[in-house]
Amino acid sequence: MSFRPMRRAAQQLTPAESEEILVRGTSGVLALQGDDGYPYAVPLSYVYADGRLLFHSALQGHKIDAVRRCDKASFCVIDRDEVMPMTFTTHFRSVIAFGRVRILEDAGEKRRAIERLSDKYSAAAGPAARDAEIDREFPALCMLEMTVEQLTGKEAIELVRARKRDGAAE
Repeated sequence: MSFRPMRRAAQQLTPAESEEILVRGTSGVLALQGDDGYPYAVPLSYVYADGRLLFHSALQGHKIDAVRRCDKASFCVIDRDEVMPMTFTTHFRSVIAFGRVRILEDAGEKRRAIERLSDKYSAAAGPAARDAEIDREFPALCMLEMTVEQLTGKEAIELVRARKRDGAAE
């Protein structure tokens, strides 16, 4: 598959900047092909590492049905969204990942995935509390993994200009 190039290339973030947004972000929107061909976009917590996004889910529902029907997906994370009312614009920064989602069926793989997700959001609770919570919820838990095939980040032209200006001033 060849993905479209970004139309406003001057606003494109580097691959490293795009990945940094995925690493530090705490939520995003997973878009799938839903029922009757309607798009289904659902906000989710996630963890990103090694070109893969991990999500948790219930064992059944709209999201799981959509993944089973079509594994193609996109995932969007908004890093910055600052409305600038006096200039009629928004200072934004975001990334969109395209890829394929699979349900983790292997218990060991599923366990490692939920541990990574838990460590991102609840590291302060410690490993003993994490393991107890995972053990309690594991039978009803589904883990999804999205392999990123294309990652594109974009920011407002005003932010691009400010970076150039600040870089030139140094």
